[in-house]
Amino acid sequence: MHQHSVIHTPKTSDYQTLTDIWEDSVRATHDFLPDSYIERLRGLVLTHFLDTVMLICTKDAHQHITGFAGVAAGKIEMLFIDPKYHGQGLGRQLLRYAIEHMNADELEVNEQNPQALGFYLKQGFEVIGRTEHDGLGQPYPLLRMRLRQQQSCSG
Repeated sequence: MHQHSVIHTPKTSDYQTLTDIWEDSVRATHDFLPDSYIERLRGLVLTHFLDTVMLICTKDAHQHITGFAGVAAGKIEMLFIDPKYHGQGLGRQLLRYAIEHMNADELEVNEQNPQALGFYLKQGFEVIGRTEHDGLGQPYPLLRMRLRQQQSCSG
């Protein structure tokens, strides 16, 4: 694993970089979304969504942002990794930080994104509900997920 061990807090001046990472990640993993919708969402990410969450990010050895997550009211609202860094544990690192330090235990994932669904299931989340539409009312079903409660063993 590369040197990404510290979690950082991005600044407003990083929003363009975060939005670029968001778009690159979405284009790599959300092949069911048309370009026009990605462009619409990109504008909302840059001008609205990033301001509604507490942001954390990972950086490489050169201090370039490699991935980020956003949490609000115990819910992971976004978790995106630069596709060049997929498979290096950054998503897991950001997710664990959000759970352990930001009290996050819920999220929503696009039903049509099996890669992300598999990741969250592997990280201890379970599906607790489904919506037919995304947050903007478009026909992209979302799965609601919650972190499974750890079973305490007595004995």
